Amino acid sequence: MEIGRIEKVPVRKLWAHEERGFTVWLEENLETLAEAVGIPLQPVDREKSVGSFRVDLVAETESGEPVIIENQLEPSNHDHLGKLVTYFSNLEATFAIWIVTDGRPEHVTAISWLNESTPVDRAFFLVRLEAIQIGNSAAAPLFTVLAGPSEEAKAIGQEKKELAERHLLRLRYWEGLLDRAKAMGILHHANRAPTRDSWLGSGAGRGGVSWVYLIWKKARAGVELYIDTGDAAENERILEAMREDRLKAEKTFGGPLDWQLIEGRRACRVRAEFACGGLMAPPEEWPEIQEQSIQNMDRLVGALGPILKKVTKI
Repeated sequence: MEIGRIEKVPVRKLWAHEERGFTVWLEENLETLAEAVGIPLQPVDREKSVGSFRVDLVAETESGEPVIIENQLEPSNHDHLGKLVTYFSNLEATFAIWIVTDGRPEHVTAISWLNESTPVDRAFFLVRLEAIQIGNSAAAPLFTVLAGPSEEAKAIGQEKKELAERHLLRLRYWEGLLDRAKAMGILHHANRAPTRDSWLGSGAGRGGVSWVYLIWKKARAGVELYIDTGDAAENERILEAMREDRLKAEKTFGGPLDWQLIEGRRACRVRAEFACGGLMAPPEEWPEIQEQSIQNMDRLVGALGPILKKVTKI
């Protein structure tokens, strides 16, 4: 049995002109592209106007959802990416398919980002077009999806969106806490700015030791003395030396403290947590959570500050 060998043929050998050649052929053979992207397609309009621009091909899914197709018989470029997004948004399309002869890595990344960032019912495809033949057979198109939608991409996009929203919430929360602490005259973090993190720290007067506020998404907040001098043995020495005055410290603080050697990590800490609505509590509940945090921080500094100074000789 003779086995043929696939050979690539220049795409321009099949279609010398993109608009009058390839786009016309694609409109008549849309099922070939549909198989590659996994979406049944039927043609609707060619060279449809969008302002001063013209979409190469507009199609529909079986359920009538609009699909824009942008053809580029050359490697991907920024100009066509901009057109793709313009057509997609102006025609309120559900799918966008960008056909190129080669997808540059930055454009593969851009399409992947668009799929992460758009709603779950919207999607972008970057598809490579090649022409191949076996021996003296007629040349045939080969479509390969370089970037497209997936459940994983949408899940990642949703996670990024939620993370961004939490970052904004944290900024607002810490801004309110710092303002409230200043108004209460408790200035342990007076020189700190709000952050996007779930914690907000300020130096305790000894390098590598900090007073830290903590806020979780739900149910709790906390304060702690965080110890990380860069030397695990020194961190443990400080913690154990302070723990010798544990009863006195907890009496001054007004409750139990959690003295932690953190497993698998160099740092250690002394922490107090309390129940509250957490970061996801309604904003009108934040002042109460912030006030509890500030009062607990002031008590922690009062309880541990003198002991820290004694054991670290500062």
